[in-house]
Amino acid sequence: MVKGLRVTVDKTKDVKKALAALTENQVLVGIPSDPKNNKRKPDVDGKQPKATNAEIGYRNENGEPEYNIPARPHLVPGVRDALPQTTNYLKQGAQLALSGKPESVDKALNAAGLAAVNAVRAKLTNGPFAPLSERTLEARRAKGRTGESPLIDTTQYRTAQTYVIRKR
Repeated sequence: MVKGLRVTVDKTKDVKKALAALTENQVLVGIPSDPKNNKRKPDVDGKQPKATNAEIGYRNENGEPEYNIPARPHLVPGVRDALPQTTNYLKQGAQLALSGKPESVDKALNAAGLAAVNAVRAKLTNGPFAPLSERTLEARRAKGRTGESPLIDTTQYRTAQTYVIRKR
């Protein structure tokens, strides 16, 4: 033992556990592709939509030129908008992990995920996006809807945005 140095509490195991939790996990934002978890409710005409929220998201993010659907990126830009906040949460989690508080890592990962989801939802609400075509607006009006915001019709897609924490 070094003269004058006295170890009162050894938190080495806690620090290692916390750092492992921080580096072995990842936060994924969007809509899980599992159809059981992202089915849409029937439309006003009672018909079940043919696409899941995850499929709709992919089409909207990237566009479908063959169907005259322009790309309306919202997931990647939304997550990018949240980077300062999510980085801060993860930094705080890492600092607390180094202090031997492994429970802080889980809180940091969840806070980062929630911040990113909120940023994606804000991007869906605020855009900016290419406007809807007159044909789409007519189809909405025929269903009794008056909204003209791209990507928001029934709000099912917007509320389907979530995050998961998974092992790498």
